[in-house]
Amino acid sequence: MTAPQPTVFANSHLYDQDFYLWIETTAKQLKEGRFSEVDLENLIEEIESMGRSEKHALESNLVVLLMHLLKYKYQQEKRSNSWKGTIREHRRRLTRTFKDSPSLKPYFQEVFTECYQDARKQASDETGLSVDTFPVDSPFTADECLDEDFLPD
Repeated sequence: MTAPQPTVFANSHLYDQDFYLWIETTAKQLKEGRFSEVDLENLIEEIESMGRSEKHALESNLVVLLMHLLKYKYQQEKRSNSWKGTIREHRRRLTRTFKDSPSLKPYFQEVFTECYQDARKQASDETGLSVDTFPVDSPFTADECLDEDFLPD
């Protein structure tokens, strides 16, 4: 019964020494049904980390999208195809996120206001305009942000 423990220890050690090899080893162990050999502690940590990473990526894409929508709306004289491209790209990323993980859609709604506040500050930094130029509440709805045909006037 104690035979798997040296392997678990070895896998824990492997996690610290060669992360990619640890992933390959863990995947092989799972595929082969050698569950008693799996480094569960680090596997659980990595799975939880993946969930956090998905949320962080969603937030990052939303902030960039909102910032560019603000720049597009409040600096009409500086509108560029590059801004349109950035808007399209970050909409695409968000749409793909929701396609792959529909359960993140409520999280999008949950962090929308917070992300807008971050985007407002970043837009101020990038444009040189006072943060007060941008409304405290988002002039865009969540649906408009995701609408591939929407661009603010």
